[in-house]
Amino acid sequence: MVATGAVAAVGGAFVVWPLISQMNPDASVLAMASIEVDLAPIAEGQAIILKWRGNPLIVRHRSKADIDTAKAVKPTDLLDGVARNANVKEGEAATDDNRIVDGKSQYLVMLGVCTHLGCVPEGNKGDFGVVTPNGTTGGWLCPCHGSQYDTAGRVRKGPAPENLPVPPYKYVSDTKILVG
Repeated sequence: MVATGAVAAVGGAFVVWPLISQMNPDASVLAMASIEVDLAPIAEGQAIILKWRGNPLIVRHRSKADIDTAKAVKPTDLLDGVARNANVKEGEAATDDNRIVDGKSQYLVMLGVCTHLGCVPEGNKGDFGVVTPNGTTGGWLCPCHGSQYDTAGRVRKGPAPENLPVPPYKYVSDTKILVG
């Protein structure tokens, strides 16, 4: 009787295991869970857009003017005064320092999804950046409903309720980050 029960339990496990196993994420999803980004080829003032977890990930090499402009803004003057950075304590103020990681203010990493309706903001547009000789500003503009973000990805104008979120990431070397 005990042997029959044991055989039935093992047989049941063999039948159920494939059903449970199929619910695990496939290899392509697991591969997108984290990505390593080499920052060295990104020129100052340039932004690249990568795909991470199905969303656009913006990595921008900010100029000193971009950083100085962002640092000059008081969190109380923002539409959303919360950092929205997965790497700092929840609820921290949206200072420029709380929008970056490890004090490397030249690199801004954030999700490129407008917090209003999920559109993708266009870079180097809007009123909240730094005008350069070639006319670019360093800010972002959501073309659908006019939300504008500054050089730190903080919402400054329009219907978007929150700053562009900063995903969890860390520096694995001076020129490489691991996102996720």
